[in-house]
Amino acid sequence: MVFRNVLITGGAGFVGSQLVKRIEPMAEHVFVIDNLSAGRRDAVLSSGKVTFIQQSYEQEDLLNDILPRVDWIFHLACRSLSLSVIDIKEDFHTNLYGAFVLLEKARSLCPSLQRIVYTSTASIYGNAEIRPTPESEYQITTPYSASKFAAEHYFDVYARSYGLPVTMVRLSNVFGPGQVADNPYCGVVAKFFESMEKNQPLPIIGDGFQTRDFTYIEDALDAILLAAVSPNSLGKLYNIGTGIETSILELAAIIASIAGQPDYPIVYWPKRPIDHIQHRSVDTRLIRRDLNWVPKHTLEEGLSKTYAWLKPSHSGEDRKP
Repeated sequence: MVFRNVLITGGAGFVGSQLVKRIEPMAEHVFVIDNLSAGRRDAVLSSGKVTFIQQSYEQEDLLNDILPRVDWIFHLACRSLSLSVIDIKEDFHTNLYGAFVLLEKARSLCPSLQRIVYTSTASIYGNAEIRPTPESEYQITTPYSASKFAAEHYFDVYARSYGLPVTMVRLSNVFGPGQVADNPYCGVVAKFFESMEKNQPLPIIGDGFQTRDFTYIEDALDAILLAAVSPNSLGKLYNIGTGIETSILELAAIIASIAGQPDYPIVYWPKRPIDHIQHRSVDTRLIRRDLNWVPKHTLEEGLSKTYAWLKPSHSGEDRKP
């Protein structure tokens, strides 16, 4: 086994639940904490090796009980971008104060801690002038990016000051099987596929010329797990993405083609206050150099696998998040 006892916060969300599935065969036990504010209980793997706790991860009594038994921590729990502008106080409490509580408890209660991996976000780059954008750049434009960026600094301080074995990653628009559109905070890929399933036009916010760096879930998980176990990643921060920009209009066309409906209609929606990022792609040279990680899936391949998972014939267990 690579892992012994693992804690995954936010383990009922899209990326977290898929991480649970990948880690479970390699672990003795996996503790999953999620308050289900955005995650789904049925997304968490049902296994005798997985313990699910429906609570907020920053509850000190809960951490006091679990952390002495934990060797690896993957911290994915957070408030989403869209929620951060609705309730900035809760964004601060969950994303920043909660991260501080977790770090402080891990420092004092985890004598056998091998690594704590923090999943941050490419939202930190804002409308970056340099693209693909390296880890050294930042342009904080939302409460969400502010809290995630500040939490990164706390993780770095705990690594430097207290020797906590920290690795940080910034994820860029992860998509794939397991991402469901009934979560109002899911990504555009899931929303597009849901619209096609309901025979509704693909909803494009703005003009559709905005670009993103889409990362297939299995590639993202490969990178996260490599970062968790490699000696080269200790104390490091890595982008996880492809470095390739795809416009939302291009994404819609690819999805329509994969579904066999190349002329599928689209509908334009007005921009929201949070829709101010025009272009994004991340520079992955550092993780490629240190960990020899490269994404294995093209966008088309990842979307095809996602479509296969979402087909109506894939119901029940096959289509569980």
